[in-house]
Amino acid sequence: MLEKIFQNFIHYIEDRKLFVEGIIIADEKRILCKHNFVPEHERNIYSHTKSYMSTAAGIAISEGRLSLDTRFVDLFPEYVPEQADSRLHKITLKNLLTMSSGFGKPYLMGEDRRNGTGMPDYITYMMSLPMEYEPGERFAYSTADSILAGRMIEQAVGQRLGEYLYYHVFSKLGQGWPIWENDPMGHPIGGGSMFMTLTNMMKLGQLYLANGVWNGEQIVDKSWVKEATTKQIDTVPIPENEIWWCGYGYQFWMSPYPKAYRADGMYGQVTTVLPEKGLIVAVQCPEHGDFEKVKQALHECLFTQI
Repeated sequence: MLEKIFQNFIHYIEDRKLFVEGIIIADEKRILCKHNFVPEHERNIYSHTKSYMSTAAGIAISEGRLSLDTRFVDLFPEYVPEQADSRLHKITLKNLLTMSSGFGKPYLMGEDRRNGTGMPDYITYMMSLPMEYEPGERFAYSTADSILAGRMIEQAVGQRLGEYLYYHVFSKLGQGWPIWENDPMGHPIGGGSMFMTLTNMMKLGQLYLANGVWNGEQIVDKSWVKEATTKQIDTVPIPENEIWWCGYGYQFWMSPYPKAYRADGMYGQVTTVLPEKGLIVAVQCPEHGDFEKVKQALHECLFTQI
């Protein structure tokens, strides 16, 4: 049955000439269905990276290095302006992981970074910006929140984010050492621009489907898996005709299927976990093409049929 649904989806994509590079359906241990429309290659997974950063946060918390209530300014007091907005002092790791820092706008997105915004020190840049809301008050998707969360992890564990993830996740999942954009000071971008093949990218979904266990080892605490992938904040306002804005956890998006959630990168670098089905669905797409049509196809021809 699953194979038939999968093949029907492949035919749908091919018949309509939709831009998809590859798709995998897997359970927690093995690939069940796979199709590559182009040869598999390491590609930018964009904001899918955020879910890896969240995983690092969960591991650091389980090690007692950090907590959701840790304030950013307590780890970086030297960056606090002399006459800082009092709200700046309230930003916690949880606020950053839920995109509710209070800055209220999308900062340090990919185009901003390419244009040199924030050079050379992203923390100094962010600390100079006005606050729009109380931390935790409102969801506002911003890669800057993820970058600041990543820097908090580094400060707490005494390692760069890439090194920390390599020893705790990448090496154990057999993902190697991925290409990963660094900021001008050499810190990995906690919110994007990691490069992975589809086969490697989807392993994070398998890890979470297995409640943090990989080859018999508890890599991520089970309680973190549950908390990070549970809705922590509403994603409002919802864009018109948007079917996938169903709330946000800790750098994971909620999906409109029973208990489902996803790691989601721009242009269609998406790993969706379907716990009640015991499956993950991972897809990669090119920067050109209309991902909204691919999303609709995934929704109508795959997720609601499995």
